[in-house]
Order: sequence, then C-alpha cells, then structure tokens
Amino acid sequence: MYTAENHPLPKTIFESLIEKNALYCVSIYLSMDKQGMEQNLHLAQALLKNCLEEVRVVLLQHQLHENEIEDYLDPIAQLLHKVDLWRNPSDGLVIFLDSEVGLQYYQIPIPFETQTFVASHFYLKPLLPLYQNDGIYYLLELSRDYVKLFKASRYHFEDLYVEDFSPKRLEEAVGFDYRPKMLQFRSGQNVGGAGVFHGHGEGKDDDKKELVKFFRAVDKGVKKTIENQNAPLLLACTDYLHSIYKKTSSYKNVYDQHLGGDPEFKVKTLLHQDSWNLIEPHFKKTESDMILKFKDLYHTQKTSYETGNIISAALNGAVDTLFIENDSDVFGTFDLKTNRVTIDELKDNSNTSLTNLAALETFKQGGKVFFLPAEDMPVNNSHLNAIFRY
Repeated sequence: MYTAENHPLPKTIFESLIEKNALYCVSIYLSMDKQGMEQNLHLAQALLKNCLEEVRVVLLQHQLHENEIEDYLDPIAQLLHKVDLWRNPSDGLVIFLDSEVGLQYYQIPIPFETQTFVASHFYLKPLLPLYQNDGIYYLLELSRDYVKLFKASRYHFEDLYVEDFSPKRLEEAVGFDYRPKMLQFRSGQNVGGAGVFHGHGEGKDDDKKELVKFFRAVDKGVKKTIENQNAPLLLACTDYLHSIYKKTSSYKNVYDQHLGGDPEFKVKTLLHQDSWNLIEPHFKKTESDMILKFKDLYHTQKTSYETGNIISAALNGAVDTLFIENDSDVFGTFDLKTNRVTIDELKDNSNTSLTNLAALETFKQGGKVFFLPAEDMPVNNSHLNAIFRY
C-alpha cells in the first residue's frame, strides 16, 4: 500500500498509474468537506460507503462472486475506520485499487465530484491539473541574513536547499567585518569612537557594492540549483533588494514583480499562496495564447472540434493541445487496429471514458491539456477542441 496523505501525488507515481493495465482497476474520487471535522467524518464515510456499493454492483456484473468482491474491496473498507483521514481532509480524496499493487490513496488539493470507475485502467483525468497548467516557478527568499530557494507550483512547494551552493548571509560573501563597517556608516563613528566623515553617498555606495557581491554569489548558487531555467524566478524581499538583485542576476527570467517585506518570518503556507496569486497571471497567459492560436488556425487541418477525430488523433499521439470542457466526459470504445472510435450516450460496463484516455495520451506525448468552462472553449458547442501536431 502506498499513501501520500498530506501532499499531492508525486508525478512518478502518477505516471505509473497511467501505465497500469489490469482487470478491475478501481478508481474512487471523493469530495471532502473542510468546514468541520465531525461533519466531514460522517459525510465522507457515508459517501465512501455509497461508492463501495457502486463498485460492488459493477463487479457483480462482471461475474465476480460476493466473497471475492468482499475480499478485494476490504482494503478500501478499512479506510472507513481511519479517523484521522476524515478529520484532517484536503479538498479531495482519491483511492485506487488493483490486484497487483493493492490499495493506494492520496489527499489532493483539488475539489472533485464524487464518482467511481471500474475498468482495465485507472480514471486519472481529474488529477491532470496537478501537472498541467499549474505553473512551475521558483521563489527566492532574500535578505541580508537569509537565503532560501523553493521550487513551486499551484500545488507544490519544495525547498531546494540553495544554501548548499550559496552563501547563507551577506557576511559569508563580503567578510565578517561587514556589520562594524555598517555601524560606522550609520553612526558616523569609527569603531574606536573618533568622528568619521564620508563623502556624499559614500556609505550607501559601499552597502550597494557589498550587496552586489553577495547577490552575485547567490545568483551562482541559484543557477546551479535550478534545473529548468526557462521558469520564472520570483523574489520575496524588500523593494531595495529586489532592484539590486534583478540588475545583478544573470538568470534570464527574474519576474518583474516581487513579494515585499522581509520573508524570513513569513509562514510558508501563506508565502506559497501569496506567491502563486502573484505569478498566476503569467501562466494564465499561456492558456489564453493557445486559445488564440486555435482561433488563428480555425478552418485549417491543424484544428478540430469533432469528438471522434480528436480522440483518434489523441490516441495516436497527434494532439499538441487538448481543450476539455470542465466536468465533461465522452464514453465509448476505440479500436487501435482499425482506428475506429465508437461514441456511446452513456457510461456502461462495455465502454470507457474516451476523454480520460485522450487526455492521458496527450499528457504522455508531451502535449498540453487545458480544462475550461464551456463558455471559454474555442468552439463552445463541443466538449473537446484540439490543435494537432501536424
């Protein structure tokens, strides 16, 4: 059994779930009420009981015996007694069960519709926002006495320990006589007490020169630590330090805006949320740019809003960008040998979510997947729109 109860699903495990192919893969998505612990305890447990019954009925239709079903679903049933799981919820709980790995469950910071799926693969489409369009960026906390670097996204916040490759504070870069020199500058006295005269701006210039030296050393550590140097680097620091670091840094994507104030004593969860709120428009632009690209290519063979064509293209790795209407699903079957797509009106035991398969295949092939309200779809009378690779 694998569980990651208080953080999003690691990408490597998500990718292994995509590849899973086995009889009776069970996927359960539960909406969790975060308003009250006791309320959530009883409501979520009741929802899970209902989901277990839905899965039981499907497995009976697959000709499994009652005793087999009870044994198979028992690991999920045991979660009903895991009180801490229900009293300390995230927005959603996702549960997976298969005959090889067994039970896996994850608390996810995405609100789900409560739903169940049983198929030869897992239903994973609701989890794609964890990895698509959540926006990878880096957050550098910076003061004279404090340096921290985080890799972040909407749902992720990870300390990269840049201090292993960078000075932790200014004195380490410029020498430990920095504070006596600064005291001398601020008081107009030398260390022995005699009066000292500085020319106009001399002390301030010295301070700036030492900050530049410090920031160059930090910049080297940052560039050594960051893998994806196309991602934006957001600073959390005072206005004065931001101006100097931005001019000093050789990192090409230092974000124009920054989080003000001294970051050292800020609560990390709030820092994460504040940083995402500031940088989210940068990533929303990617979405709007792709919608404009679709419209520019409209009425060419590079785009489509025809469901069957899109699903066939996606399952053959030919979709560059897939737009999916929120909370929509297209059910049916796909024959890879004949490339034939059959679309059904309703979900049943003989079909599957073609939207799920198309979204996951697009993701696997390095394409982009956007989930949009109906009114924001490029062609809004279709649940699926796509830009093709060729």
